[in-house]
Amino acid sequence: MSGTKVAVVRVVAALIEDPHSASRFLVQQRMPGGSRGSLWEFPGGKVEPGESDQQALIREGREELGVELAVDAPRWRAFHHYRDLSVELVLYVAQIRSGVPKPLKAQRLQYLHPREMSALPFCEADLPLIEQLRAAT
Repeated sequence: MSGTKVAVVRVVAALIEDPHSASRFLVQQRMPGGSRGSLWEFPGGKVEPGESDQQALIREGREELGVELAVDAPRWRAFHHYRDLSVELVLYVAQIRSGVPKPLKAQRLQYLHPREMSALPFCEADLPLIEQLRAAT
C-alpha cells in the first residue's frame, strides 16, 4: 500500500494593524461550505505560478478586501499539514495604502486583539502565530 502524495501549497497572508487601535489586526471569516469553511484566518491566499509573494498579497488584497496593500518584510513562516493538503504559510506585515476593507470573499472582517482571536475557531495553520502575537502584546 503506497502513501498518498499531499499537495504543498504556498500561502501568503497579511498582518494588517488597525489604524485606530494598536495590537489589533484584521482577520476574516471564511465562507461556509468550502474547505475550512466558517473558520477565521488572516487575509491572503495562494501564490499563483509566476507570482512573487508580494504580488500575490497585493492581488489578494484587491480580490478579497477591495484595497491596495503595501507589503513589508515577512514576519512569520510555518508549515502545517491538513488532511487534504500541506501549507507553507508566510505572514507579511502590510498596510492599507488605499480603500476601506470589505468582505468580498469572506463572511465577515474584523480587527481583533490576539486575545480575542484565541476565542474564535481559526484555521489550524494560524494558531501558532496567534500565540506569538498574544505573547508580544
